Amino acid sequence: MKIANAPCSWGVFYPTGNAITAEGYLEAVARAGYRVTELGPLGFLGEDPAWIASALTARGLELAGAAHVHTLADPASAATLTATLHRLGGLLSALDSHDLILMDESAFYPATAQGVVSDAGWQTAMAMIRAAQALMREQYGIRLHLHPHVGTFIEREAQIDRLLAETEVTLCLDTGHHAFWDQDVLAYFDRVWDRIGIVHLKNVNPAVRARVLSGELGVNASFDHGVMSPLSEGAVDIQAVMRKLMAKGYSGTVIVEQDPSKDAALSPEALARANLAYLHAAMA
Repeated sequence: MKIANAPCSWGVFYPTGNAITAEGYLEAVARAGYRVTELGPLGFLGEDPAWIASALTARGLELAGAAHVHTLADPASAATLTATLHRLGGLLSALDSHDLILMDESAFYPATAQGVVSDAGWQTAMAMIRAAQALMREQYGIRLHLHPHVGTFIEREAQIDRLLAETEVTLCLDTGHHAFWDQDVLAYFDRVWDRIGIVHLKNVNPAVRARVLSGELGVNASFDHGVMSPLSEGAVDIQAVMRKLMAKGYSGTVIVEQDPSKDAALSPEALARANLAYLHAAMA
């Protein structure tokens, strides 16, 4: 099992306009003790595979694939997704990395209808996911994993179950996003174990989550209030998650993602280091 981190833990959600540079991120994630990193948004590390490979090697890092956010229920966006997938496929193949995580774009939805799609929107998304999986597998030898994400049309277990029934895609199951709606992460792992491709490790602050569940706080606003807590502090028993992964012989990657809140007590690097130490203790 490999433990990775990702640029989003440093607040990097877009290719440009970030508070940290590509080189700065790679230095920071290596200093924090990680030896594996996700690519981050396409363009953040550039698109020159020779430069990326050299930058990773110089810091003792390897690549754990990439993640891409797309508006899956919008039929007008299909051509854009295909073009982006070709860019990602070529880049990942050149870097000998074979995993791509796809997730829906939560910003697509109005605050009053987060994750609400019509049946036509659902069918559009399923067709787009199936086409994306076929393209990545057949042209690039890359595994596609769908990431259920809060604020989108695939976030609750019934929706994930339907996705799995209607496609052959595997999941990037995120412990924090799954527990956001008070769903049992460990029980769901057992239910869908054969469809797990990659695991994202997050935890959820139960007090902030309660404000969302009661309707006091919106989904998007909850992230600024620290709804995703350090791994050692939230509602999910992360140590039990790690024990389950080890007991099941999971040999893939677990990617730590620490969504930064506006009032975080620790820097992203300090949080990354603390999360890694917590995981190492859980695996001892």
